[in-house]
Amino acid sequence: MSPAVESAERGGPVGSRYGLRLPSGRRLKPLASIGVRLGLAVLLLLVNWGLVLLEADQYTDNADGHVSVIDALYYTTVTLSTTGYGDITPVTEQARLVNALVVTPMRLMFVIILVGTTISALTERSRTEIRVHRWKARMRDHVVVLGYGTKGRNAVRALRLRDHPADRVVVVEHDHVAAAQAGRDGYAVVVGSATHKAALAEAQVERARTVIIALDRDDTAVLAALTLRRLAPRVTVLASAREAANAELLRESGVRSVVVSSETAGRLLGLATDSPDSVSVVEDMLSFGSGLDLDERRVEPDEVGRRPRDCDVPVVGVWRDGRMLRYSDPALTELRADDRILFVASREDGLD
Repeated sequence: MSPAVESAERGGPVGSRYGLRLPSGRRLKPLASIGVRLGLAVLLLLVNWGLVLLEADQYTDNADGHVSVIDALYYTTVTLSTTGYGDITPVTEQARLVNALVVTPMRLMFVIILVGTTISALTERSRTEIRVHRWKARMRDHVVVLGYGTKGRNAVRALRLRDHPADRVVVVEHDHVAAAQAGRDGYAVVVGSATHKAALAEAQVERARTVIIALDRDDTAVLAALTLRRLAPRVTVLASAREAANAELLRESGVRSVVVSSETAGRLLGLATDSPDSVSVVEDMLSFGSGLDLDERRVEPDEVGRRPRDCDVPVVGVWRDGRMLRYSDPALTELRADDRILFVASREDGLD
């Protein structure tokens, strides 16, 4: 397995600062797991030491015949570690019975804890590689988000509000702070540059359903789109751009849809000058959690043959034969059975 593929169960790559990071789930981190095991071992040691102290007069020391506090601790350590030098021994039936029924099970537990910790440390890398291999084998038809800044986080948030599974979202982010946040949010993360072929391949973009380019720089977004077109020419690519002049470059690079942030903001500001209330409607559609939103569904049987304006919901577009027909398109005279309509809905209507 290459270094770029390596991953840690707790959300970090193994042996490299870059690579795939899978969500850790509810498992303890390695250091925490070792701490728990060490605590159990110390607890067993203290309990056994206490038992020997309570019955110190029923033991004999070959050196002086007396078992002191230090002698009891020494006897406990050599007994639990199965060393057993034989210089201190139980001499009464009661002490021997306690050793057989209580100390021996504790000795076995102590050994299991030590061996289990060693095996856990040795097999951690193997378990990680197996987990990464299984993840890659089942990862398909997912959404890859390039960049986990403000735009990337909100794009993922919109996906989750539409019930898109968290385990079908993969984030590619070069910044370790942002990548760590994506991991804490429960998403698989590839730590690396969105313009590097290796990082995109690690995110399985060739088997993805959609790739969202949510990078801060337009030139980086164009380079990422060109890399995607070479690596996965059939994947649907969506992107954001700061400047309208760069939107055409992104489309020529294989991006299907481009959202221009500066142009959109400027248009809304200009519209708000004469009609502030109309802007509030658009803001309502763009906000999370309540109010208006856009939804998509198949055409219902009783809607076939009807005009979009005759539907029970406000239709703004129709997906037909792989392209979007806008509401004002002259070809959109009536709805077909295989159409999908894009309409304005509200959270109160059950879009949650």
